[in-house]
Amino acid sequence: MNKTFKKVFLGVSIALPFLIYCVYYYSMMIRNAPYKFSEFQSIKFEYGTDDSLVNVWDSRTGEFDYLTEHDSLIKKHIHVRNDDLLYLHRKAAELGFWNFPNREINDSLKLKGVKSTHYLIQFNYKRKSKTVMFDEGFDGDPKLKDANEQMIREIQKVLADEENREISLK
Repeated sequence: MNKTFKKVFLGVSIALPFLIYCVYYYSMMIRNAPYKFSEFQSIKFEYGTDDSLVNVWDSRTGEFDYLTEHDSLIKKHIHVRNDDLLYLHRKAAELGFWNFPNREINDSLKLKGVKSTHYLIQFNYKRKSKTVMFDEGFDGDPKLKDANEQMIREIQKVLADEENREISLK
């Protein structure tokens, strides 16, 4: 055997099994992923001060109820496109939403009488759901707080964009 054949044979005998194993491993990981968009059902987003989460949006029904600055309740129907829901799903995966603790509350603020805004974000899938209750005054890990705030901004941005799109169509 010549030297080039030996090098090619050695390369193929090492690289090919490794490549086959990688394809097998990652295909199993993707197939068994706990939160797949193909199983996605809805997002529920609620926020308000303390325990009164009066501002509610549910992507399943499209109902969006919120209080204005003058404490009047506005009820709207905002149907978010599938592309935007996919964007939110991917953003949640990018930020590690699935690994967030379920409860991120600063109870010491409540004892001091300080009112802070609470957010409830819930992603519902066929087999699972992930719910996170986040307090604006959360004093835990700053990276976790930033990720939560970014997720909230993204949801609010999608809602505002859809609301503007519906207004421009009228």
